[in-house]
Amino acid sequence: MNRVAFIGCGNMGSALARAACRSLEPQQVILANRTLAKAEALAQELGCRVAQDNGQAVQEADYIFLCVKPYLLSSVLAELAPVLEQSQGKVLISVAAGVTLDTLRSFLPAQAQTMPLLRLMPNTCVEIGQGMSALCAAHSVSQDHIQAIRDILSRSGRVDLVDEAHMDAFTSVAGCGPAFVYPFIEALADGGVMVGLPRKQAMEYAAQMMLGAAAMVLESGQHPGALKDAVCSPGGSTIAGVAALEANGLRHAAIQAVLASYEKNTQLGKQ
Repeated sequence: MNRVAFIGCGNMGSALARAACRSLEPQQVILANRTLAKAEALAQELGCRVAQDNGQAVQEADYIFLCVKPYLLSSVLAELAPVLEQSQGKVLISVAAGVTLDTLRSFLPAQAQTMPLLRLMPNTCVEIGQGMSALCAAHSVSQDHIQAIRDILSRSGRVDLVDEAHMDAFTSVAGCGPAFVYPFIEALADGGVMVGLPRKQAMEYAAQMMLGAAAMVLESGQHPGALKDAVCSPGGSTIAGVAALEANGLRHAAIQAVLASYEKNTQLGKQ
C-alpha cells in the first residue's frame, strides 16, 4: 500500500489530508509541519501519523505532497536535499500555486533530477469531498503514478488531468473561485434579511440554492444560460432580478476577479 506524506498542515494541506484519510487507511498518511503541535492535533483528529520533521516524512512516504507557500518551496526542498538524494521510487507533488514543473525541478539536488514530479491545484472544498482539482505531470511520470494519485484523491471530489499551460487559468477559476462565491452567498442572504427572513434561514436557503444550481449545471449538461432562461418567466420576478444583476455588473465583476487572480498566479511563479 502506498504511504502518503503531507508537508505543511495549513488550510490546503489539512484539507488534502482529510480527503486522503477517507480514501486510504489513516495509518498510510503522514503529516509534517513546521509547528509540530499543529500536525499532532490534526493527526489526533484523523487517526494518521506524525513525522518529527520533513525529512522523516519523505523517508517514510512513497508520495509526498508539498503543501507550502510558493516562496517557501525552494528552501523546503533545499532542506530535504540530503534525503532526496538517497531516495528511490518516490514521487513529489507540489501544491504551490504558480510554480512550474521546470522551476520545481530546478530546486532539486542533482541526484534527484529524475524524480517524478507533478503539480496539483485543489480548492478547499476537497475537505468535504466536493473539491475541483487539476493535476499536471512531467514527462517522466507514469500512468501508474497518475492513477495512484487519483486513488489518493478519490474522495476529494473531481480531479482533472490538464496541460501545465492551463494550470494558472484553472487556479484562477476553481482554486480561487470559492472565495468569489462565498461573498455572493452572503450577499444573497443579506438580501433575504432585508426582505424579512431570519439570518440563519436566509443563509441556509442561499447556500442550498447555490449547491443545487451548481449540481444542475454538472448533472444536466445544459448551458447555464439555458438553465437561467428556464427559471425566468416573461414579465416575472426572476427576470427582474437578473436585470438588476446585469445593471450592477455581476458578469463583468466575475470576469475581472478571474483575470486579477490569473495575473497574480503568474507572478507567484516568478518570485
